[in-house]
Order: sequence, then C-alpha cells, then structure tokens
Amino acid sequence: MTTTPLSTAGSSWAPAAPAVELRSLVKTFPAHRGSRQPAVRAVDGIDLRIEPGEVVAFLGPNGAGKTTTLDVVLGLTTPTSGTAEVFGLAPRQAVVSGLVSAVLQTGGLLRDLTVRETVRIIASTYAVHTPVDEVMERAGLGPLASRRVSKCSGGEQQRLRFALALLPDPRLLVLDEPTAGMDVTARRDFWDAMHADASAGRTVVFATHYLEEADSFADRIVLVAGGRVVADGSTAEIRARASGRIVSATLPQDRLAETVEHLQHLPGVGSVQQRGARVVVAASDSDAIARLLLDSGGRDLEVVTAGLEEAFLALTNDNTSHNGNDMDNDMELVG
Repeated sequence: MTTTPLSTAGSSWAPAAPAVELRSLVKTFPAHRGSRQPAVRAVDGIDLRIEPGEVVAFLGPNGAGKTTTLDVVLGLTTPTSGTAEVFGLAPRQAVVSGLVSAVLQTGGLLRDLTVRETVRIIASTYAVHTPVDEVMERAGLGPLASRRVSKCSGGEQQRLRFALALLPDPRLLVLDEPTAGMDVTARRDFWDAMHADASAGRTVVFATHYLEEADSFADRIVLVAGGRVVADGSTAEIRARASGRIVSATLPQDRLAETVEHLQHLPGVGSVQQRGARVVVAASDSDAIARLLLDSGGRDLEVVTAGLEEAFLALTNDNTSHNGNDMDNDMELVG
C-alpha cells in the first residue's frame, strides 16, 4: 500500500464540526413477540466526541453495544433517544454525501468479477469519486487487478473492500476487523496508510479482535461494556486503569476448582482466568494471591505488571450487560 495524499472528492467536509458526536445515545430493541424477556437496551446513554484526524479503536466484549453504536454512526439504525451527528449532519445524510465509508468483514463482493472490474463498477455509482487507479494503488491491489474475486484470499478481499470504501474519499472510515486475514506485512502497510490519511485529516474508527492491534495503531481507545463507555483515553491511560499485578501458577488438578472458586470471591481480585491447569489472577494485593496459590500446591509462580488485556478485563468485568443482549453481534476480544 502507498500513502499518496487524499484527493478532494469529499471536499464538502466541514472541518469545524466533530467527526462523530453522540449525546446520551440510547438504542433499545423490543423483545420478540411472545417472549417473556424484557426489551434489550443495547446502548445505554453513550456520550462520545471524536475529532477529525483521530485513529480510534472501539473495543468491548460480546454484547457490549459497540456494533450497535457504529450502526447508528453509519445510519444503519436510528437511536431510540439521544442524538448522533457525523460532521454536523445526520448520519444517513453524511453517508449519502460521501463523507463516510465502512469496511466490513464479510459480504458485498461479486465473486465472478475481477478486482479491477469490481472497483470500476462501484466507482460508476458515484457522481464524483477518487480515480480507480489511485484507490487500487492505495490498497495494494495493483498485482491483483486481473484476478477474480473468488480467487482472492480473505486478506486480499479485505483490501478490495478497503479500496471500495476509499472511492468517495470519505472523511470518516469505519472499519470492522479491517486486517482480518492479512499477513503481518500487509497489516503494517495498511496501518501506515491509515496513519498517513489521519495526518491529512481523515478520521478512522475501527473495531478489532486484536488488543495488540489497538495497542500498536490506535491514538485513542474507547472501551464499551454494558452499553456504556467505561474507559476512554490513550493506551497508556487505559493501562493505568488496571491497578495491581498479574499472578499466575500451575495448580494440581485436585485443588484447581476449589482454588479458582475461592479466588473469584476474594476482595481486590479483578479477574480470574483458568488456562488448563494454570490460573491467572489480576489483583491489587499480589503478595496475598501468590501465598494462596503456593499454599494450594501451585508451582511455576509468576508475577507481572498488569497490561492492556488486564485493563480490558478489569474495566469490563463489573460492567458487562446482564439484560440478555444478543442483538449486538460483537466478537470476543483476544489478546
């Protein structure tokens, strides 16, 4: 991928307006007819402001509300209450104006067309668009121009979706798992291009499985749980919210279940994970946890400083929605 300057196809953008502004955003889905379950409150009063040129990772566990929130930003659904604006416009108006594009993980490609044919056909649907050769170069599709979409790998198809999203020269790119299927080099090239765009004023908001991707490439992390924003800041600021240390040890099988249950009810314990016979505990008093694990027959004891994954677990542990929300088709984050 190259980092050529942005063109002017999206020149109607008003730089004085925030890229995204959400105020008291609520989205409720009614229960299924005949169901005794209550309505699902997928988004529960989110306030969020994103400025032009920011690269923002939008993270959260399954059912957190992040996908529903991004659907509102893209004009795919309307709020139950509260307001959403994109560059000072209603989201749908911003999309129609070419100010917003999305790169989704699946769908939207005709398998029998070549890569170039796909880009040319979609380009023909815009009154004004970035030149086809330019978006193909930016997405690193030059060597794939004559290849049929059906013969492209998952990562190559994702780069094609990226090229299609660039056609209207959007001021805001919303990305869902943007580097899924890409190899390490393609992933780094992709993010180099994104940061070059951000330096020129484009705003990038992305959801990802990969905490290390958010850690490496985002300027800012917005962490959502239970339909609310539970943390918002730089990676360093989010890490700082994870107090304490991580203590882990391998336990004998006959003590494993009892010890895990005991740990889960101790004060100062942020999270307890069981990985086979190994128990990993985030806690404010690492000395006390270390003693308990050793007294339970633990071996290979390890104590480390908490990181982004531990912050994620600690911040979402007490904020996970318990309203049965399965409307938000989110993906579990893995480190």
